[in-house]
Amino acid sequence: MQKILLVEDEREIVKNLSRLLKESFPSYEIISVSGQKDAIAYMEEHGMETILALLDISLSDGNGFAVCSFIKNNTDIPVIFLTASADEYSTVTGLDMGAEDYIAKPFRPRELVSRIKSVLRRAGKAQSVLVLDEGKLTLDISRGVVLREGQEIFLSALEYKLLLTFANNRGRILSRNSLLEEIWDVAGEFVNDNTLTVYIKRLREKLEENPGEPRVIKTVRGLGYRME
Repeated sequence: MQKILLVEDEREIVKNLSRLLKESFPSYEIISVSGQKDAIAYMEEHGMETILALLDISLSDGNGFAVCSFIKNNTDIPVIFLTASADEYSTVTGLDMGAEDYIAKPFRPRELVSRIKSVLRRAGKAQSVLVLDEGKLTLDISRGVVLREGQEIFLSALEYKLLLTFANNRGRILSRNSLLEEIWDVAGEFVNDNTLTVYIKRLREKLEENPGEPRVIKTVRGLGYRME
């Protein structure tokens, strides 16, 4: 499994951020270390398995700039600085070292997740093929193709957008309101709650082996839906 490395020495931040990353990127393993020495040692051993590094600047035994320098000199892994040091000098230094983004604390969780996804896409490291339903369903994001047992499934633009929303949030419960926010603009008009019900039903009919007992898009009663 590919890994996201979090280099941060504040325990509460590590706890909360690790939870957010696990919920938002369930296909990746989240690894956290607290210092410069441990971060470099980890990269020496596991750099090939790591897809992204999130670095604080002030660390228990050094700084994030040294870690970034090591990563950029030895790998092509994208780096995002997450730090309370939002002064111009720190920002410019981080970007000049090759960091892909620089996000000041405190940050908004959804914005952070969005910017991580953007960095992974630009770096060509975002997961482009998802295999679901015990290997029976394949979503090739790079080609915009959905296959069930090798046969292509044709989806409308709104159905495909809805599927991508679930795929990008695997393991997370998505409320009906959050789904409506994601897809309304694709249809070119307001999508109401009844329309969402219809499109989820259509999507299940195309994706599920047994739409009456869905395995891919499950209903979480009273809360919304979740893609396993």
